[in-house]
Amino acid sequence: MERKIYVPDMHCENCVRRIDNALKEIKITATVNLETKTVTVSGCEHCYKKAFDEIYDLGFTPENA
Repeated sequence: MERKIYVPDMHCENCVRRIDNALKEIKITATVNLETKTVTVSGCEHCYKKAFDEIYDLGFTPENA
């Protein structure tokens, strides 16, 4: 299963790296796309919620896409 998280305040490659590295640390498989400002999470609903919370904890404003 894949679900997308929209991150409207992701503005640069540094934001992409911060999100990507944080998700890798907690073993979440995801693809971060700056152009569409989305994070595509692969896995179960629990993985999606965990990724959503992690992005929020980094100081971003994630939204369901």
